[in-house]
Amino acid sequence: MKKFASLLLLLLCILPSLQAQITADSSGTYLITRNNGKPFFWLGDTGWELFHRLTRDEVIHYLETRRKQGFNVILSVALAEVDGIRRPNRYGDVPFKNLKTLEWNTTPGNNPKDSTAYDYWDHVDFVVREAAKRKMYIGLLPAWGDKVVPGAAGPVIFTDEARAYRYAKELATRYREQWNIIWILGGDRESVEYKHNRISADYRPIWRAMARAIEEACGKDVFITYHPRGGASTSKHLQQEEWLDMHAIQSSHGSREVRVWEAIVGDLKRTPRRPVMDMEPCYEDHPVNPWDGKWTRSKRGYFDDYDVRARIYRGVFAGGCGTVYGHHQIWQFVDTTRNAPIWVGDTIIGWQRALEANAANQIHHLKELMLSHPDFHRVEDNSLIASDRGRDYRDELIATRNQEGSYAMIYLPRPEPVTIHLDKLREGRKTVSWFNPVTGKKKKVRGRFTSGKETFTPPSTDQKDWVLLIDVDS
Repeated sequence: MKKFASLLLLLLCILPSLQAQITADSSGTYLITRNNGKPFFWLGDTGWELFHRLTRDEVIHYLETRRKQGFNVILSVALAEVDGIRRPNRYGDVPFKNLKTLEWNTTPGNNPKDSTAYDYWDHVDFVVREAAKRKMYIGLLPAWGDKVVPGAAGPVIFTDEARAYRYAKELATRYREQWNIIWILGGDRESVEYKHNRISADYRPIWRAMARAIEEACGKDVFITYHPRGGASTSKHLQQEEWLDMHAIQSSHGSREVRVWEAIVGDLKRTPRRPVMDMEPCYEDHPVNPWDGKWTRSKRGYFDDYDVRARIYRGVFAGGCGTVYGHHQIWQFVDTTRNAPIWVGDTIIGWQRALEANAANQIHHLKELMLSHPDFHRVEDNSLIASDRGRDYRDELIATRNQEGSYAMIYLPRPEPVTIHLDKLREGRKTVSWFNPVTGKKKKVRGRFTSGKETFTPPSTDQKDWVLLIDVDS
């Protein structure tokens, strides 16, 4: 009886983690929740400096706002990018006592009213628990990539596999019973660097050591992915890594012309097959390519909510298993009374106002649209489009449908008529609607549609982009 009770207690301890964790479906195409196998649409927000720059009250305000806006994954970094090792957090704490030994700076107790008890890692605990209360995952990066790869603020502290392993093992052990952790290695860095077309540095052993430590602490089934640098995909150097559960792309902030949907289709063709998504599309209110010193508001300007939708919708329709939204003043939690802003040009609104930016209140409509069609066995199928598909990011249409052809969705970046091959869907009467990605509202198209080619015109040219929905009546 005692053995049974002990076994039951053990199961109760590990069950929340097993139930809540996400995983890839059997086809390796999309994400599901482990407990019931239902599709999981990853709608993330990049709060990279969340642990480092916010107070407890600010954390609650941020998380509660994002919960109401429909986000379910918050990406943040245990050892943050902006001098996150040496510059104290809002409570005056740093993560390590000693950078040579990487001894954690922990203290007895965790009372936030007692500054000697409440340490850096207690604050990370608090954020993770507050997200869990709101049924939100934390996409936890053990460290930003500059702690491994030289060339930025750093400092580089993971100089060998042993140091990386020890740190990741301690971190993973701390959170192995926490159901809402998704592990993300990397951090805006490539795992392999080249010089003169030859490999100049290979950091994969460091990341492998971290992945091994996480799996040893949390089990082989723990979900791990990787956040690459701008313009890159994990498929280039990590395709054969056994620990990698999902491919990620960073389409980034250098251009409006990025066609990430093509990269997503390409990654889905690779073996072994993994789900894939754009983990960092263009951020709302981010200056377009500000790094060459030639940026001006009039010449390049900022990415706006339309730019965000136009990239994210097409990435998802091409086969992305989810997406990540970002705002340029949220990731760094801009507050000029505390920190100098990074690359914001002449627009500084602060992170509190940025929480209510246009796309932040619109992008949940995409998640709801996808979940309204629970069959996630989708493929990109642009043969549905009989009219001109467009030629570049400004006008290119992307169509998706499920495997059996019982529904289809077509994203239109311009409010222009589109002609559809209805015969390429399952036989039967088709219900056709227009979906507004700004409001989430649908407008049914009058008429009887069964087969052949039909042309549909968006209900308004005032709205830039539309989604055409076609459902085959059962």
